[in-house]
Parts: sequence; structure tokens; C-alpha cells
Amino acid sequence: MDLAITDTTSLKADRLTCVRSEIELFRDLSFELLPGQLVQIEGANGCGKTSLLRILCGLSRAAEGEVLWRNREIEHCRQEYYAEMAYVGHNNGLKANLTCEENLEVSALQNHLRDNVDFEQALEKMGLDELIDEFAGKLSAGQQRRLALTRLLLTDAPLWVLDEPFTALDHASRELMENIFDQHCQAGGMIILTTHHKMTIPHTEVKLLTINA
Repeated sequence: MDLAITDTTSLKADRLTCVRSEIELFRDLSFELLPGQLVQIEGANGCGKTSLLRILCGLSRAAEGEVLWRNREIEHCRQEYYAEMAYVGHNNGLKANLTCEENLEVSALQNHLRDNVDFEQALEKMGLDELIDEFAGKLSAGQQRRLALTRLLLTDAPLWVLDEPFTALDHASRELMENIFDQHCQAGGMIILTTHHKMTIPHTEVKLLTINA
């Protein structure tokens, strides 16, 4: 994996305020994510965790404040930012009438992926190689989640933004993803995620970011 890490690589949130349906979810939220770090967002349901991720991805606008990637406001470097960021939301975003391999091929057309991507190898690492020709709509909830997360193995994006990545995963699958997260951060990658799961990632600096409703 060849991650484009430089001295300027960082994700910064500067005094973010989020308002939804005239309700202020959080105010003056600031943090910085550096290479090798994982930020876990925690807080009560409805406090704005998913809203924060959407703001960080440029999918929603903050009422106040800004998001900076490599010291540039993301509004001014969208193309570069999206090429270096991989987002997996709460929705798996799979096409039920396509096979596992075909879903990854669609993702390859839509996203910035590594050169010489091996779909079969990625699916094998996620324990889905025997289902490569199975339609996504016939997979279990846990298998669908693993297929959605397989996209992370295909990209050289240093920044991963993940909304409840452990949803529907069993214990073995959670351990597998924790190991993948650890490897990514050890290579200089960066992760910000929401989860209610207590993670065990021994070689990575995990920072907690609490949103108070």
C-alpha cells in the first residue's frame, strides 16, 4: 500500500457548528486527525455523530466553521480531497442484482482505487471469496457489510471515514476489521469513525471525540 503521506497530511475541524431542523446538535467542535491516528466519535443517539461525518465528507455544510484537508478548506480542493478519502456510510450502498465482484467493479469505476486491484484477493481477505459470484441481495446482513467494507482494501486513500462499520458483524469479523484498521494506521493512514463497539487496536493511537448533545 502506497499512501501519499506528507508533512501537511491532516484533517482539521475548526469550530464546527451543526444545526438540523432548527436544532443545534453541537457547537464550536474542533479536532485534528494526523497520520497513524484513529478518532472514535462517541455520544448519545441523536447528538450529531453521523451529521459530523457528513460534514467532514463534504456531503453537508456546517452552520459555522470549516473543514481543512492538508491545510486547505475542502470546498477549495474537493477533487483532491475525494481522491484521498474513502467513505463507507451506515448504508452499504450495494446493488442487490449485481454479484460481489460486480459491486466492486462498479466501485472501481466511481472511486479512486489502487493500481492493479485484485478483487478476488480482497474478497478472500474479507472471507467472501467463495461468494464472489453470488448476488449481493442474497447475502446475509453481515456478509453485505463485509462486502461494503471490502472497498477499503481497494483504495490507497490515506483517510477513511466510517459510519458504524461494525454493524451486523460477528466477533470474528470485528476482529478482522480491527486488524485492518491497525494495519492502515501503521502504514500512515488515518481513520475517523463512529461505533458503539469497544475496539482493541494495540498498535494505533486511538483518540476519543465526545459530542455532548
